[in-house]
Amino acid sequence: MRVLGLDPGLQRTGWGIVDAVGTRLSHVANGTVTTDPKASLAERLVQLAHGLRTVLADWKPEACAVEETFVNKNPTSTLKLGQARGIALYVPAEAGLIVAEYTPNHVKKSVVGVGHAAKEQIDAMVNMLLPGVKITGPDAADALAVAITHAHHLATDAALMRRAQPPARRAAP
Repeated sequence: MRVLGLDPGLQRTGWGIVDAVGTRLSHVANGTVTTDPKASLAERLVQLAHGLRTVLADWKPEACAVEETFVNKNPTSTLKLGQARGIALYVPAEAGLIVAEYTPNHVKKSVVGVGHAAKEQIDAMVNMLLPGVKITGPDAADALAVAITHAHHLATDAALMRRAQPPARRAAP
């Protein structure tokens, strides 16, 4: 399954894509959608939506996860981040994907093993889990961590579903 992870932001939204086959992961692509800080808020949201639609069209993910927003001290910044996050949730949903959400601490714990891991630890673990990956920046690294987290959850859910299925009956000879 191809999984898209998004780390939303108004100035930079990181994206990362992994392919998951069972518990095995491989890096597909990563990058950042940037917006023009001189443009109006509405124009920047359109730029973000356009960039995310391009990522979806180019890479055709089958699942998506978005990092949840934490509250900043500045209410205006928090509101703008929330609007960017809304676009990050809307665009994949508009494309027909089910969109999961994970808190930053959940992502860190899933990838690093510690809920309050530093960015350097996340980068190191993403590099370890996806050998040979060339990460384009910190926002893309965070997005790859979100994708890895979701891929692990999907694999766990699939395993639990298989265990819940009753065994197939064999036909009598």
